Amino acid sequence: MPPLRKNDRRRPEQQHPTGMTEIKMNTVSAPPSSYRESTLSPSRESMLSPYRESSRSPYRESHRESQESFLEPPSVHPIYGNYRESPQMDHQNFNRRPLADPYNRTLSDLIPESISDSTLDVTHGHGSYPSFAPGAHSSYSGSQTRSSSPYPGASPFRSQETLRPLYPDSPSTYFKRDWVKEGLIAQLHSRDDKEFLSGKKRWLYRWIAPLLCLASLSMYWFYFGLRITFIVDAQKHYGSSFPLAWVFVAIEISIAVPIFMQTIWSLFILKKRNRPKLRLIGNEVPTVDVFITCCGEDDDLVLDTVRAACDLDYPQDRCRIILLDDGKSDTLKNVLDEWRETCPNVFYMRRPKFPGVPHHFKAGNLNYGLDTVHNLPGGAGEYMAALDADMIPEQSWLRALLPHLLLDEKMGLACPPQLFYNVPKDDPLCQSLDFFVHVSEPVKDALGVAWCTGSGYICRTSALAQIGNFPLGSLAEDVATSTLLLGAGWKTAFVHEALQFGTVPEDYGGHLKQRTRWAIGTVDTAFKLKFCLWGKEIRHMNFAQRSSSFIYAFLSLFNILLTLSIFALPIVLIANRPLVAYSNDTQLRWLIRACFANVVLNRICEFVLFIPAGYTTGQRGARYQLWMAPYISLSIIRSFVLPTWLGGQKQAFKPTGSLKSALNERDPKQRAPMWRRLSTILFNYMASFHVAYVYFVLVAVTLSTYRTLVVQHTLRGKLVGLVTHAFWPPLAWIMVCSAFWIPFTYAVDPPTCPDRDALLDRDPKTGVAHPKPEAKKTTSAPQTLWNESEYTFTTIFTTLIFVLAFFY
Repeated sequence: MPPLRKNDRRRPEQQHPTGMTEIKMNTVSAPPSSYRESTLSPSRESMLSPYRESSRSPYRESHRESQESFLEPPSVHPIYGNYRESPQMDHQNFNRRPLADPYNRTLSDLIPESISDSTLDVTHGHGSYPSFAPGAHSSYSGSQTRSSSPYPGASPFRSQETLRPLYPDSPSTYFKRDWVKEGLIAQLHSRDDKEFLSGKKRWLYRWIAPLLCLASLSMYWFYFGLRITFIVDAQKHYGSSFPLAWVFVAIEISIAVPIFMQTIWSLFILKKRNRPKLRLIGNEVPTVDVFITCCGEDDDLVLDTVRAACDLDYPQDRCRIILLDDGKSDTLKNVLDEWRETCPNVFYMRRPKFPGVPHHFKAGNLNYGLDTVHNLPGGAGEYMAALDADMIPEQSWLRALLPHLLLDEKMGLACPPQLFYNVPKDDPLCQSLDFFVHVSEPVKDALGVAWCTGSGYICRTSALAQIGNFPLGSLAEDVATSTLLLGAGWKTAFVHEALQFGTVPEDYGGHLKQRTRWAIGTVDTAFKLKFCLWGKEIRHMNFAQRSSSFIYAFLSLFNILLTLSIFALPIVLIANRPLVAYSNDTQLRWLIRACFANVVLNRICEFVLFIPAGYTTGQRGARYQLWMAPYISLSIIRSFVLPTWLGGQKQAFKPTGSLKSALNERDPKQRAPMWRRLSTILFNYMASFHVAYVYFVLVAVTLSTYRTLVVQHTLRGKLVGLVTHAFWPPLAWIMVCSAFWIPFTYAVDPPTCPDRDALLDRDPKTGVAHPKPEAKKTTSAPQTLWNESEYTFTTIFTTLIFVLAFFY
């Protein structure tokens, strides 16, 4: 096994020329004295005792009482103040392992010649952090010359090696105060989302999207108001009821509800989100335990994540890489034991599992890790970070997230988006989370209700201790954790930077299991927390936070109503009764005009609203909501409604990374033949319902059209009959059928995706791999053009009906 680091040699210092200017970074103002005199003054040993007691048992149902001593904040701001020294540290045997420089550069290489000096004086608060190294103690106060540095041959600002490429054209301003802020935190940009949204696109999205959302929402309700008013007038005028007209209105509203929610939520784009792009610099940094959870994933997949974590731009004695293996792989254990020779901060752990004793899946695995680290040298870290087995972190991952926690003592959790590098062309199953992480989550962050994204996040161990660590009994421990943190008065942050890249399930069945598990977990958490409307667990949540949690849980349950509404559409068409009721031609013309305005305004709104994620991504998400609704509905009903003897089932869990592809449909050499793909997806995964639905709708449209043409004898009568029956704009049945046909087209013509290793750039010496730039983006395929043609056709059709309404 090759070494994990690119260069473990200590390089001799390169002396600066004399007579140059002295450089300083000023101190950030100290926290209030009342905060400095807070509660970390007792020894760490006394504070860790509740954890040490609880760690004796492999399972822990509740931590709330045993961890009350962790509810208080540290005595001084972590990055700028002193911690009391741990009684366990031996200050006489200070021996910190020097940090290797993979770029083979020292500080003199990083400082522009115009500002080089033989002394680099970095002024900040009297910062002092405990170290994981046995007997190690570090103090880095006042100024420090290179000749006295305890890091011979290594820069005390190794993190700047990753910052330097961000400013290749401006070397003379590398240390200017416009971006190097006071203290040890550098501000690279005033916005963390500059990579995804800048220039004219940002201006359009920031100011025009909310206005268009408001106009679109207003037009929706104006249109539906006219529909309801004219049905009532028609019933009075003709003296009879129009039940199918009411049903059709209900169907239209049901299909539009997700759009309503999304549009209402998008109005908060106007709320400014103050989240700059920051970096923690220097080697005086907090201690972090990085947990990598795995359970049966391929060993190569897990090892790639561990290698990348070992290659993080972070001092070895301040960071532990801990693999929590629920799959009990002896191969992983042996490999990591060998790696400890070159990377001593790597640990392998597997918890015991006893028959009949609940192990609580990922939450239980993480809690076991949090308990066990207290028995390691140096005790538990001040922060814990978590990575899924397939999530490869960028080198700057920890240094990008930690500043947001360090600058606010009430910030309990910071998380980046989940991004993926093996998404196939056109992403036919909508497996990427682009719309959620680029549109929804930033809005939630502005409202102070950012969710834990499940991987790549960093938490304060004290904040986790207050809520009893990760909540047990939930399939969505990430959502439950962030919700409980907010309920306990902590803050959460969404850092909109590309800091991790993982893999999506490689087969249809794996995708269904992943998404239904998310939905079940969200609903289960909502039930247990009373939809975040009341209860002691959420007592500190504000109105926006409670509303957000309620809306997302409601949207998961709404899939049941959406499925019923969609199924009712062909029944209404077969009944051959008018879908639109009105009492005179003037009302019909007003309905057509309102429908046209609604469709056109909504299309324009979509173009602007989908800018951060991409227009095609937004449209793909809209189709995904339709064809996934039956799967999510069935899962929720079986989990929460039906008894076992009627097909109900307990909440089952299977980690995404361990879902093996039986069809290998994305491998052009090994994919199963078409007949097997069709039979498996249509019958084993119940996509036959989707196919039957499409044919049912097409038969209903055909029958309705035939009857209208036979009954009506004039041209005007035929046109009005067609419009008020099966062809009411914007032809909703076309969009629904197109969405429901996706499972069938996927089975017939699945996308081809290269082997995972072909998507990675791997260092031949160290084995460290990161996704290739082209693999980080979802590319388009001909299917995208076909889907857009459907939207274009329905828009043109609506426009044509609008024009004809002036002549007939």
